[in-house]
Amino acid sequence: DVNARYTTKEGRAQVAAGLAAPTRDKTQKPEAVAAALNLKPGMTVADIGTGVGYMLLYLSKAVGASGKVLGEDVQTDFLDQAKARIATGKLSNVSLILGGFTDPKLPAGAVDVELALDVYHHFDEPAKMIAALAPALKPGGHLVIVEFHKANSPQPGHIMREWTDVVKEVEGNGFRLLSKIDRITDTQYMLTFGKK
Repeated sequence: DVNARYTTKEGRAQVAAGLAAPTRDKTQKPEAVAAALNLKPGMTVADIGTGVGYMLLYLSKAVGASGKVLGEDVQTDFLDQAKARIATGKLSNVSLILGGFTDPKLPAGAVDVELALDVYHHFDEPAKMIAALAPALKPGGHLVIVEFHKANSPQPGHIMREWTDVVKEVEGNGFRLLSKIDRITDTQYMLTFGKK
């Protein structure tokens, strides 16, 4: 049921309203999340499942004018809202990608950090998606997953995974765990992986 609302335009509009809610900053702590990615000017970061582009401003600032931000999503109406956010914020280092449900369609060998924020539990086929994320990473690049602890599921119908299960799944598909932050926000953990 976690993806049921994404199947209709009305449902996606409800999701989008939540993703862009002014109150989200308090719980999501976007600046803290962006800081924990250890981004440097000139890097390329991909925001997997960018939705309405909530994180794009923070990522754009972190990589600077010489860096690049790739906002990827599978929903064109979300990307339309992200495009408007990019224009409003004059984020000249941000571009958008229409991905697929099992392939984000990122450019090969081009990305320093891939961020999957509140997105992993929406992957219908996580093994295929994880495998498709690997080729886009530069040598030494990282995949970072931020998810809710199972006990902190944001709403009924959201089936969350224990972080240990996420690690097993990701490590079973070409990655190795490098670090874990148990509480990057009050309700979320952060897992950082490198390619095996």
